[in-house]
Amino acid sequence: MKKYDVVIIGAGPGGYVTAIRCAQLGLTTACVESWINEEGKPALGGTCLNVGCIPSKALLDSSHQFHHIKHESSEHGITVSGVSMDVNKMISRKANIVKTLTQGISGLFKKNKVDWLCGQAKLLGNRQIEISPKHETHDEKTIVEANHIIIATGSVPTKIPPASVDNKLIVDSTGALNFNEVPRRLGVIGAGVIGLELGSVWNRLGSEVTVIEALPDFLALVDRQIATEAEKSLRGQGLDIRLGAKVTGTGSNNREVTVNYDDAEGKQQITVDKLIVAVGRSPNTAGLGAEECGLELDERGFIVVDDHCNTNLENVYAVGDVVRGPMLAHKASEEGVAIAERIAGKPGHMNYATIPWVIYTWPEIAWVGKTEEQLKTDGIEYRSGSFPFMATGRARAMGETSGFVKILGDAKTDRVLGIHIFGPNASELIAEAVVTMEFDGSTEDLARTIHAHPTLSEAMHEAALAVDNRTLHI
Repeated sequence: MKKYDVVIIGAGPGGYVTAIRCAQLGLTTACVESWINEEGKPALGGTCLNVGCIPSKALLDSSHQFHHIKHESSEHGITVSGVSMDVNKMISRKANIVKTLTQGISGLFKKNKVDWLCGQAKLLGNRQIEISPKHETHDEKTIVEANHIIIATGSVPTKIPPASVDNKLIVDSTGALNFNEVPRRLGVIGAGVIGLELGSVWNRLGSEVTVIEALPDFLALVDRQIATEAEKSLRGQGLDIRLGAKVTGTGSNNREVTVNYDDAEGKQQITVDKLIVAVGRSPNTAGLGAEECGLELDERGFIVVDDHCNTNLENVYAVGDVVRGPMLAHKASEEGVAIAERIAGKPGHMNYATIPWVIYTWPEIAWVGKTEEQLKTDGIEYRSGSFPFMATGRARAMGETSGFVKILGDAKTDRVLGIHIFGPNASELIAEAVVTMEFDGSTEDLARTIHAHPTLSEAMHEAALAVDNRTLHI
């Protein structure tokens, strides 16, 4: 039986990053992964690289470029005719990006001397792991032992009884990445991150998209001011968003899907050519052997951990989507790095208060810290300032003037409590906000930081000035 210092179960962003960091710290490391890709071959990267973050962003970028060329290039004096989208080529491009990145992880494993163990991992107790083959090149079960085990098995699409996924007409988030043509009518159950991003892809390419959301509020986790502007923008782009609508059943005749739902006006029905079920994700603990080895799960199936990601089993940890907290790839990676460093005797650090969130619609939505509603609920006195992108020269030059930056600061200490962005390249701009909050920066710190001109980041600078009612450009 081979023994390692650390064995990580799962090779998504939580698992592979953790494995690399463990190896860098001089720990003998193995990573167990069961993923089989579309070509029927073992692959690293987990959901994020194979069927999640990366492929969805590839499609979002392709569809954004198509929409820009077809509908907005004339504003720049560019005349284009006969614009069309080759969906199969777009899907092929996406697949090549995924393949390049997942193979890149394999190269990183070799470089850092991380052993990749292909198969399904099951905890046996006493920090032993049974690995069952899931590919024809590996036909025997093996058992390995570790001083430390880190579980990073991620999540799977949540299923709902009224809409049974067949990945033909009714698809989950994975199936929605592989349409071979643009559906004329597309239904999306769920107006969360996944539903809005996938709905945006196909809406830009010509689908009539109807989004059905059970909650009465749009993007309930997002600052209300930001969410209101985002909803207005997405509706303006053609997304038919129906809130407070609970799906009660679906039917299919092999050509189209009927969706029944209840809203404030009673029973409703729509007919679509494809239906995406995007109601969230659930922790992936299937086959892990949690019950047999005594690993504690909560009532929703998440692995129970403390503030440092320790489970109830000695020297067994868990990170990412399979534990509490936001289901974000970067959160999983940083949790894993912190554990690796603590195992190696270093002061591993994880600040949950400064995890950035991003929704890759267009304009993008990004935020870090508290929303205005949360501050009111918590009884925290605050000051706020905001600045629209339309008042920045760079946004005007780009033709991307929608949205604004909003900054919330403590009324007494001026410490930044939250920064919220709706606008172009918000996913990149939010990094400055995260750094500011990580160093307990104030709105005055941001206001006195020189920002290059002309840039989109000037909206951040002006929003900080606005907290003290001293904006310069409005």
